Amino acid sequence: MAGLAAAFGSGAMTNSIGDVEFSDLILATGTNTTENHPVIGAAVKRAVRRNNRKLIVIDPREIDLVRYADLWLRQKPGTDVAVLNGLMNVIIGENLHDAAYVAARTEGFDALKAVTAEYTPERVEEISGVPADDLRKAARMYAAAGRASILYAMGITQHISGTNNVKSVANLAMLCGNVGIEGGGVNPLRGQNNVQGACDMGALPNVFPAYQQVTNGEARDFFEKEWGTTLPGKPGLTVVEIMNAAHEGTVKALYIMGENPLLSDPDLSHVEEALKRIDFLVVQDIFPTETTKFADVVLPSASFAEKDGTFTNTERRVQRVRKAVEPPGTARPDWEILSDLLTRMGVPARYGSAGDIMEEIRRVTPSYRGITYGRLERGSLQWPCPNEEHPGTAYLHRDRFTRGRGLFHAVEYTPPAELPDREYPLILSTGRVLYHYHTGTMTRLSSGSMERVPESLVEIHPADAERLKVEDGQPVTVTSRRGSVTAKARVTEKSPRGTVFMNFHFAEAAVNRLTHPSLDPVGKIPGFKVCAVRVEAARDAGP
Repeated sequence: MAGLAAAFGSGAMTNSIGDVEFSDLILATGTNTTENHPVIGAAVKRAVRRNNRKLIVIDPREIDLVRYADLWLRQKPGTDVAVLNGLMNVIIGENLHDAAYVAARTEGFDALKAVTAEYTPERVEEISGVPADDLRKAARMYAAAGRASILYAMGITQHISGTNNVKSVANLAMLCGNVGIEGGGVNPLRGQNNVQGACDMGALPNVFPAYQQVTNGEARDFFEKEWGTTLPGKPGLTVVEIMNAAHEGTVKALYIMGENPLLSDPDLSHVEEALKRIDFLVVQDIFPTETTKFADVVLPSASFAEKDGTFTNTERRVQRVRKAVEPPGTARPDWEILSDLLTRMGVPARYGSAGDIMEEIRRVTPSYRGITYGRLERGSLQWPCPNEEHPGTAYLHRDRFTRGRGLFHAVEYTPPAELPDREYPLILSTGRVLYHYHTGTMTRLSSGSMERVPESLVEIHPADAERLKVEDGQPVTVTSRRGSVTAKARVTEKSPRGTVFMNFHFAEAAVNRLTHPSLDPVGKIPGFKVCAVRVEAARDAGP
C-alpha cells in the first residue's frame, strides 16, 4: 500500500473534476455519482450528452448513471477485484495495453500479468455474474479510449478488500497509460466537503501533515521541533479500532468532532455499549446528534458560514472559507475551542487567527507551501503548489510518479467476510440518497429534504418480494447476526435479485445496527457494502 499511496497522492484525485468532460471514456465504479456527488454527476452527464463521451458503469444497483451508460456491468457485491482483474486479463491477452508506457513508467508488470491470466472472462462470470462477453466489450472500450478516467467512491473502498480494490483500479489505469494525462486518471470522490483537507493535515492515525509517516524518524524530529513537544513513533488507532478499545476498556476517554458514530459506524449496538463504558466523552458539533446524547460535555462549534479558514475539496483544490455571520449563542470556531483547551492543559495558544494557522500549514506541508491567503483571495489553488510562483497542479504524475515508477500490485480476489446462507439468505448493501447527507444531522431538520425522502426504505427485488410475500410499502424487519431494524419495503428492480439496499441517514431505521465490523487489513475500513441478512414481514406494523 505504501507504493500505491506514494504514487497516487494518498487517496487524492489524480485529475480535476473538469477533466471528466475531456475524457474520451469514463469508467464509474462503486460510485452513485449523481446522488452522492451531484455536481460531478452533472459533469459526467454533460460529457456523455454534449460531448458524446463513452461511459461504462460497474455497479450492482441500477443507479441513475446507468441511463447514460454505453455499457453496464452488474457485478455481485464484493466481487470488484475479480471484475477488474478480468478486464486486465482481456486487455493483456489481446495486447491492448500501452506497452510503451508500461515499460517506461511502471514496474511489476510480469507479476500482474501472471495473476490476471487466471481471471478469464468465463471465470469472472462465475464469480461476479458479469457476462463474459460484456466484460470483453468493456475491456476493449477502455483500452481503445485515448483518454480514460476512472471515478470511484465508497462502493470500492468500503469492503474488507477495499485496499485491493483500489490497487486494482490503479493497475487498470496504469496498464493503459491513463495516469499523468489530462482527461485520464484515478479519481476517488471524497464523501464529505473537507475530507481531503483533513487527511492532508494529518487527521489520520499514521501520518503527520502531507502524509509524512509518524514512523519516519526524520519527519518526527521535524514536527517535534516545530511543535515543541515529544511525538509518538507508533501509529494510533482507526475509528473502529478506537471503539473496540473503548469496549475493552483500554481507551478511557474520547473527543469526537463533527462525527456521529452512533449512526455512521458499523455494528451500532457494539458502539453504543463502547460509549457507555468509557469514563469521559466530549462531543464538539454544530447540531445535536445521536452521539451527543452520550456526551459528558458538548462543545458547540461554528458552521462553515460562521468562521474563516480553508477547505480542500475532492480535486485537491484549496478554497477560502469566509465568515458571513456570527456564530449563534456560545458556538465558536473549532480552532478557537481547541486552542483554549490546549492552553488550559498547559500548552500555550500559538494562534491569533485562522490566518496564523494557514501560515503554519504552509510551513510544515510541502504540497501547500505556495498557498497563501493572499493568493486564495484571487482564486483557489490545487496542490501540490510548492512555491508562491507555482500555478498549482491540475493533474498529478505528468512526467513521473512520486515514487519514480508506478508499481503494479498483483492482487487476488477474496470473498466478503460474510456471505448469505440458509439463515441469512440475502446480501445487504448500504449507501446514501440524493436528498439527505451522511447521518442526516442537518438534512433531517430540513422540511424540503424530509418531504422528498421522509424515511428509510428497504429496496428489494420483485422476485425476492414475491418469495417472501412482501408488498411495496409494507413494513419489513431486516435482521443480521448483529441486530434488527424495521422499515417499509420498496419493491424495485433497482437492486438485484438476492440483494437489498438501505440508506444510513435515519436513526429510526439505523441500518448500521446490521452491518459487519470486519475491517480491511490495511486501510482498516469497515465492509459496509456486504453483510448477510434476512427480510420478513414486520410482526408489529404499528397502528
